[in-house]
Formats: sequence, C-alpha cells, structure tokens
Amino acid sequence: MSETREIRIKRLKMRSMRRGIKEMDLILQAYAAGRLEAMTPAELDLYEALLDENDQDLYQWVTGQVQPPAALAGLIHEISMTFQG
Repeated sequence: MSETREIRIKRLKMRSMRRGIKEMDLILQAYAAGRLEAMTPAELDLYEALLDENDQDLYQWVTGQVQPPAALAGLIHEISMTFQG
C-alpha cells in the first residue's frame, strides 16, 4: 500500500519534531514547516534519508562544527539557513 504525498509530508513533519535532542526538534520542525510542501519527490527522499541520521551528527553538520557528507551538504546548508535572516 502506497502512501499519498499528503500523508508522507505529515509523517515527515512529525519525524522532524520528534527527534532525540530538543535543538534538532526546533531546527527541523521550523525547516519542515516552511519547506516540505514545495519539495519534489526526490527532495523528499533526500530529506527522509537525512531524518535517518543521528541527531548529534545532524546538529554538528547544521551548526558547521563538522563537514556533512557530500550527498547531504546542500540540504544541510538549506536547513542551517532556517534561522538566519
């Protein structure tokens, strides 16, 4: 049984706000709320793969403490810009 785009986006939003550490909850929840609806299926696939990563790694990547894997670098950059004006 295949899930609809709407259900997938809702599921990804929930996964974005129910992380292991509060900082990533806040960062990913804000990013997901502003961006998921406009993503292509391929971009959603990449975001879903990112959600499988460890929160401590994600936090270090988003804050620029550690270089992210090349496949996620563009997405990590977008996420890191969420709170910059």
